Amino acid sequence: MPSGKIDKPIIQDNRDGTVSVKYDPKEEGSHELIVKYNGEPVQGSPFKFHVDSITSGYVTAYGPGLTHGVTGEPCNFTISTKGASAAGLTMAVEGPSKVDINYHDNKDGTVSVQYLPTAPGEYHVSVRFGDKHINGSPYVAKVTGEGRKRNQISVGSCSEVTMPGEITDDDLRALNASIQAPSGLEEPCFLKRMPTGNIGISFTPRETGEHMVSVKRMGKHIPNSPFKVTVMEREVGDAKKVKVSGAGLKEGKTHTENVFSVDTRNAGYGGLSVSIEGPSKAEIQCTDKDDGTLNISYKPTEPGYYIVNLKFADHHVEGSPFTVKVTGEGSNRKREKIQRERDAVPVTEIGSKCKLTFKMPGITSFDLAARVTSPSNVTEDAEIQEVEDGLYSVHFIPKELGVHTVSVRYKDMHIPGSPFQFTVGPLHDFGSHLVKAGGSGLERGLVGVANEFNVWTREAGGGSLAISVEGPSKAEIEFKDRKDGSCDVAYKVTEPGEYRVGLKFNDRHIPDSPFKVYISPDAGDAHKLEVQQFPEGSIQADAPYQFMVRKNGAKGELDAKIVAPSGTDDDCFIQTIDSDMTSVRFYPRENGIHAIHVKFNGVHIPGSPFRIKVGKDVADPAAVHASGSGLECVKTGHKADFIINTCNAGVGTLSVAIDGPSKVAMDCTEVEEGYKVRYTPLLPGDHFISVKYNNIHIIGSPFRVSCEGDKMVDEGAQETSTVVVETVQKVAKGGKNTGVVMPAFKSDASLVTSKGMGLKKAFMGKTNTFTISATEAGNNILYVGMYGPKGPCEEFSIKHTGRNNYNVSYMVRDRGQYILIVKWGDEHIPGSPFQIDV
Repeated sequence: MPSGKIDKPIIQDNRDGTVSVKYDPKEEGSHELIVKYNGEPVQGSPFKFHVDSITSGYVTAYGPGLTHGVTGEPCNFTISTKGASAAGLTMAVEGPSKVDINYHDNKDGTVSVQYLPTAPGEYHVSVRFGDKHINGSPYVAKVTGEGRKRNQISVGSCSEVTMPGEITDDDLRALNASIQAPSGLEEPCFLKRMPTGNIGISFTPRETGEHMVSVKRMGKHIPNSPFKVTVMEREVGDAKKVKVSGAGLKEGKTHTENVFSVDTRNAGYGGLSVSIEGPSKAEIQCTDKDDGTLNISYKPTEPGYYIVNLKFADHHVEGSPFTVKVTGEGSNRKREKIQRERDAVPVTEIGSKCKLTFKMPGITSFDLAARVTSPSNVTEDAEIQEVEDGLYSVHFIPKELGVHTVSVRYKDMHIPGSPFQFTVGPLHDFGSHLVKAGGSGLERGLVGVANEFNVWTREAGGGSLAISVEGPSKAEIEFKDRKDGSCDVAYKVTEPGEYRVGLKFNDRHIPDSPFKVYISPDAGDAHKLEVQQFPEGSIQADAPYQFMVRKNGAKGELDAKIVAPSGTDDDCFIQTIDSDMTSVRFYPRENGIHAIHVKFNGVHIPGSPFRIKVGKDVADPAAVHASGSGLECVKTGHKADFIINTCNAGVGTLSVAIDGPSKVAMDCTEVEEGYKVRYTPLLPGDHFISVKYNNIHIIGSPFRVSCEGDKMVDEGAQETSTVVVETVQKVAKGGKNTGVVMPAFKSDASLVTSKGMGLKKAFMGKTNTFTISATEAGNNILYVGMYGPKGPCEEFSIKHTGRNNYNVSYMVRDRGQYILIVKWGDEHIPGSPFQIDV
């Protein structure tokens, strides 16, 4: 509602495939109707409409066509004439393309209007009654092009205050700070070492007055904390005082740098963020001029209309978003797209056979292994079957409900897409962020060959999957559905060069899409080459290794490079041994999975890039878990946090990215079991939090977090905030060297049954027996003990006969009264402790 309150309309199922939404408005002004299906917004949602009071007698207009649209699709709106005759109406639409306007008098006091824009840009829709513009006219509708691309850049600028007291560098890592504004808004802020040697706090001031800064170590205030910081009027970032100038905000040319300048000198402290969307992903660059102003340039590759968002301290500067017309030659990129409907997979039950399939041509199945970890942290091996050549399926039978982690490894390394999330029971969440894709066709490819990859939509529910390939030539895309929530995709192109493979589910990109793929020219002689003596076993960082490449008569140049887990690449040393053999030496500098690219005449040789594992404690994304209230439901202006548990997951690079309606202040501090991430959301809406370990998403990532509350800043395009940490080895509590994590068992001891003579009375020197059945009681450990008049019982034997059934037998040497205790986990089973007369 205009006042910011939320109201619920009445939803009626018409039982004919349509649904009616009825609403009785209580306020005048602009309303937003948000429609979601299975938790995903339907196309066009939120719908905006204007509510007028009946008595005003004004003519009013409402509908999406007054605010936004997409090229090539009709834009609709409705005019309400309030009983005045429709004869006095005149309508006009002005914009980048000539448009035809159609209208229809509905004879009920409303007129339906439709216009069709063919070019993106700003359209001015004017509606006059008599000679006068009606309320709100002319309306500005922003029309975007199909398949638009986005790019963004942020330039930070923060206010800094110095903190009293002495702090060492080690302390600095364990401290976290947050600042609370007079209005109650609380955000994490950063601590850093100042040139003077003192510690400074940097934050973006959003309001004037006394702010409280709390600095805590392990949850406790340090001396002098919390302390006061007073923010003056001129320090608060004010977007209205930012000056922008330059031709680059009015018109632009393709393949050239279009420049405009931004002056933030009188606008206080705040970060500047620039995002540009349009037919191509325009490269943005930013340079500081000597006078304290910034030059920003962007370089689009396709002509058309671009929308430039310029925000300072999270508010739009005057005139933003700007619409820029870009002219010039395009880059002749061809685009091919297919769309397929995906049905939701039936709910998996406990004890049913689960399977997960993937295609990985050209490997030996002998080197594949799979493991499944249940929600209570019990890990078991799973079986892998080869269904047909290059197509494999992983089979397991779950014993509990919830999210299972399936790790599939080839030669000890996760295959693309692994670790997989596999929910047993109903899905907790669905949507594009739970779709996974992986395979060689998303990393590299060859001209004229089918480049293949897998897509897994099982966890995302039902919906439509759109696959697009864009690049120097048109692609032939093939799609094969395997009916179990997975499918294989193959595409063939005819020209070499850089391609983008986009995967969208229900109109939203899946994580990491679009994928950049370099397609090499026709293989030529590269397929003749083979690699020999490739290092096996454990390889250490900071030591040289080598392997041989046999040319088998091929003529040309060989080159090789090694790419480390952090993304840096290093040349390999190549030495010719004789006319047919070449040795390649490489020197890995960090732990983790490296890729060695071996190319011949610019084309990958068979099997390249070769993956190799360096070091013992290699980071394992399957062992990292994230949990906490900050991943569930959060409020704007309130600090939220969650813990990332890296115990027993090795050492690696942890990166956290939050993608949401606005930038968020975020920090990450070390805690005993791993790392704690804190952030403050500023706008309501869905935030997607990606947690990656050594560049691989952990289970559940990206997490969808819904945020409620008031808008603290202006809305703009989606923004991403990131933080990266090099982790240290973490071991769970229980002594330095044990590192054993007890599984979190889910069980109920009251469902355990026991029977047999041995529970009531026993005979000396004989074997006394009884049975325990815990089939219905979940998973746990059985503890049995017996104590008599002279001490413990001499001999006890427990045999597990399957499905949590046990046979227990014991022998006693003394007569008298004994106590028998039977526990399932920490709890006594019914009847325990038992009293037994011998």
